[in-house]
Amino acid sequence: MEKTYNPQQLEKRWYQAWETAGYFSPNGATDAYCIMLPPPNVTGTLHMGHGFQVSLMDALIRYQRMQGKSTLWQAGTDHAGIATQMVVERQLAKENLHRRDLGRDAFVERVWDWKGQSDGTIKKQLRRMGASLDWTREKFTLDEDINDAVLEVFETLYDEGLIYRGKRLVNWDPSLLTAISDLEVVSTEASGFLWHLRYPVVNSDESLIVATTRPETMLGDTAVAVHPDDERYQHLIGKQIRLPLTDRVIPIISDDQVDPAFGTGCVKITPAHDFNDYAMGQRHGLEMINIFTPTAHMNENTPEAYRGMARFEAREKIIQDLKTQGLLEKIVPHTLQIPQGERSGVTIEPYLTDQWYVKAAVLAKPAIEAVERGEIKFVPENWRKTYDQWLENIEDWCISRQLWWGHRIPAWYDASGKVYVGKTAALVREKYQLSDDFALTQDEDVLDTWFSAALWPFVTLGWPNQTTELEKFYPTNVLVTGFDILFFWVARMVMMGIKFTGKVPFNTVYVTGLIRDSEGKKMSKSKGNVLDPIDLVDGIDLESLIQKRTYGMMQNNVQEIEKTTRRDYPQGIQAFGTDALRFTYCALANTGRDIRFDMGRIEGYRNFCNKLWNAARYVLMNTESKTDFESGPCELSLPDRWIKSKLQETIQKSTEAFEQYRFDLLAQTVYEFAWNEYCDWYLELSKPVLTHPSTPPEKQRGTRHTLLYVLENLQRLIHPLMPFITEEIWHKVAPMLGIAGDSIMQQSYPKFDAAELDQKACDDIEWFKKIILTIRQIRGEMNIAPGKPLPILMHKGTELDRQRVQENNEFLKTLAKLETIEWLPENQTPPPSATGLVDQLELFIPMAGLIDQEQESARLQKEIAKLEKELEKTNLKLNNPNYCDKEPKDVVEKEKTRAEEMQAAIAKLQSKLTVFLTAV
Repeated sequence: MEKTYNPQQLEKRWYQAWETAGYFSPNGATDAYCIMLPPPNVTGTLHMGHGFQVSLMDALIRYQRMQGKSTLWQAGTDHAGIATQMVVERQLAKENLHRRDLGRDAFVERVWDWKGQSDGTIKKQLRRMGASLDWTREKFTLDEDINDAVLEVFETLYDEGLIYRGKRLVNWDPSLLTAISDLEVVSTEASGFLWHLRYPVVNSDESLIVATTRPETMLGDTAVAVHPDDERYQHLIGKQIRLPLTDRVIPIISDDQVDPAFGTGCVKITPAHDFNDYAMGQRHGLEMINIFTPTAHMNENTPEAYRGMARFEAREKIIQDLKTQGLLEKIVPHTLQIPQGERSGVTIEPYLTDQWYVKAAVLAKPAIEAVERGEIKFVPENWRKTYDQWLENIEDWCISRQLWWGHRIPAWYDASGKVYVGKTAALVREKYQLSDDFALTQDEDVLDTWFSAALWPFVTLGWPNQTTELEKFYPTNVLVTGFDILFFWVARMVMMGIKFTGKVPFNTVYVTGLIRDSEGKKMSKSKGNVLDPIDLVDGIDLESLIQKRTYGMMQNNVQEIEKTTRRDYPQGIQAFGTDALRFTYCALANTGRDIRFDMGRIEGYRNFCNKLWNAARYVLMNTESKTDFESGPCELSLPDRWIKSKLQETIQKSTEAFEQYRFDLLAQTVYEFAWNEYCDWYLELSKPVLTHPSTPPEKQRGTRHTLLYVLENLQRLIHPLMPFITEEIWHKVAPMLGIAGDSIMQQSYPKFDAAELDQKACDDIEWFKKIILTIRQIRGEMNIAPGKPLPILMHKGTELDRQRVQENNEFLKTLAKLETIEWLPENQTPPPSATGLVDQLELFIPMAGLIDQEQESARLQKEIAKLEKELEKTNLKLNNPNYCDKEPKDVVEKEKTRAEEMQAAIAKLQSKLTVFLTAV
């Protein structure tokens, strides 16, 4: 093996070898296991959330593959309607063109061209992450067979009356001119105002005061609502108010949803431009007046003075006109949430428009019942409640988008506007018995991306055809996803899966938390705290990192992002390799909503890779030319029996962690065994056996075999988490044990064997470790060089202690660096010594001649004096009221913590000085 671990070189080599050999495709086993990759956007690149979930999915797939199952990890990408169309429209804008200049067919062709050039990026990144996806079965949501299945679903639901076209309120993007989903709306906190407007009551001197953050929408008001039990307004219920700036009068209505304690207790109702008002308007049969054009300008339903104005321009004029007429009561500063389009950045309007809808409540009922019957399990279980709540309160789903890129809605209209639904015009004519010359025009809209995504688990397996893949792999086993799309994707997949296959699409939903930065903040491009997982794998220099983070950002953000990046990554980001990153993700995969990513963790796990590499080199150096354990009998030493027993405990815990989706416990288990038990203890314990001239050959053979046996098992244990380094080491170790095979991927995952548990060996080694650690602690406290041989006196203890000392004399001398081991008679007083206690056994290390008394005493006293001086300065600051009042709270807290740490350090040093002087 190379002296230094170089992940970049071996990772790329092994992935290419695996893919070429076809190891990612299902084998012929009858026991099947399937995971659907949540299809990433074809426009996208991997972000930290992708990297996190991909690492967990690949760990599951590799684990099940090693269990002998026929595994399918279905690969694919999503056409990402709005995101992809925006990319190409921006390209056209640079050429001073609009999509309408090209026409629909030419524009769609151009998007396909762009897709062909760019969709390789995310696939390369998935490969770089070690994802063992079956690339031979890769799907794209606009593939011809997928498109055909999507249109069939639409037609079926329409024919059954579960899809309809209607006028309802939607999230409308005035820039992109399309309806968008709730997930594509970002709420941004901003400082605004509450305008209090006076609405005069008809035939009365009274007025009602309403408060609004959007005064321009008052032109679409069709009622004012109060609570039925609000005594202030009961006498006005049923009367009318004169709507300012218009010639309309509108009713005063009562509704239980009005909060009488909020504001004045009067609420203006604008059903066509507010979701809550829309619901109230439905309950009371109120008129719905749309006052905006699709571009959010005032339309013909507003007074002439405002027509054609942009919404915020109209706001200013309306406020001024109300003020002139004495109808502006007051303006109050107010913090509010502004809904903005995730991609356009403009303020979203609730907008009344004709769209296509799915009657979701009908489909939701079986989806709720399936979970109640236990057909789907949520991990963690608390997400089931969220799932149920969403589906129990589900509303009709808007599935149409005013875009050109996507699955075009298979609806056709005649001259009178009558709708005909079918996959093609020819099939429509056949279905509805229309003549060839009967004029039909196809609907311009495309389907919501989430519509096709909801069908992903079964259409990728060949539905509507009853394929062998569909029979074998559906329902799939587990879906790994974030809680943010539990409703938008997970629930809809369940609804559609049951509807069209009669089965749930997956048996388990493993819900991950969201990756945040080390301070718990959401990773976002605007904050400049985004990390690209591939940059962590292959490294990136500082200037390239700054350029990447600031690309496309507004100038006012660039300087702050550059400053933050230079502070956090002064040397750029070093290359940690895929295995270190994947292991970090698994170690962080707790059951919480938020997961903090700390660079310190990935540095630690890169060191873990180095530790494994160096351990393998040690084992190979001590076994390569001495593989004689098959040529004669082997005898296992105490450390051999102990490490094999600990290996079985680790196998058992690892298997349980996999089955429970506790990747954090899995990573912790294998890390502690590999680093602490195998590398730190067992490898050291093997040295006396292999090097001491009096060790019998059969014991040396036993230790060499155990070194290899445990190392080989360890590679298979860790492989699902860290596939590359384990493949490399396994290929070096396996042949020496007579194990044949082209890849560790084709080997079985270690299975627990209770026969190899050895409690006595474990107890003996735990006792041994206590002895060694006690002696090392004495060395550290007394500042004795680690390599200096020491005499040790043992006193009291039990017969078992004496037996263990006798049996492990050579191990104790080697690992504790002991010169001699002697037992003091029961009644003899030990000489001045440093002492330690292990249960009932007393340990004494005589100090005579070991340390220069004057020199060590002076050193400790000097160190104590230095700390006392620093503590005095710190206490002076903390006792000064001006300092505590003026300095930031976190600065003061840091000083208090520092003072406490110095006090603890002084106490420890004084204790050491007392012990030292007493001992000497």
